[in-house]
Amino acid sequence: MSERANPRAAVGDAAETLVRQRLEAAGLRLRETNFRARRGEIDLVMEARDGQIVFVEVRYRTRRDYGGGIASVDARKRQRLIHAARAYLHRHGLHQRPARFDVVAVDGEDRIQWIEAAFDADG
Repeated sequence: MSERANPRAAVGDAAETLVRQRLEAAGLRLRETNFRARRGEIDLVMEARDGQIVFVEVRYRTRRDYGGGIASVDARKRQRLIHAARAYLHRHGLHQRPARFDVVAVDGEDRIQWIEAAFDADG
C-alpha cells in the first residue's frame, strides 16, 4: 500500500522521523526502526552515548484530550514493548547492556514531549 493510500501511516512515519531527528540532535544514535517481534513492535531503537540501549515508543495525537499520547501507553502496551525489547536484546546479543524505555508524544502542531525512562521492564 502506498503512502497516499494510507495517510494515517504517512502521518505516523512523519512523527517517527521528527522524533528520530530530535533524539539524534540530543546525542542518541539510531540502531533500528520498527523492530518487530512476535508480540510487539518498537518504533525506534536508539543508543545513548554511554552505550545504553533506548527503546522508544512514538505516539502521535492530533489533540491532547484524555491525556494525549503519553497516557495512551497503558499496561498492555508496556508489556508488548517489554517483550519486543527482550527479543531485540536477545537477537543482538545485548543482554548485558543497560536499557531504558522512553515515550515521546507528538501533537498536531509537532510539539514533542519526551519522557526518558518512562517505565521499566517490570511494567
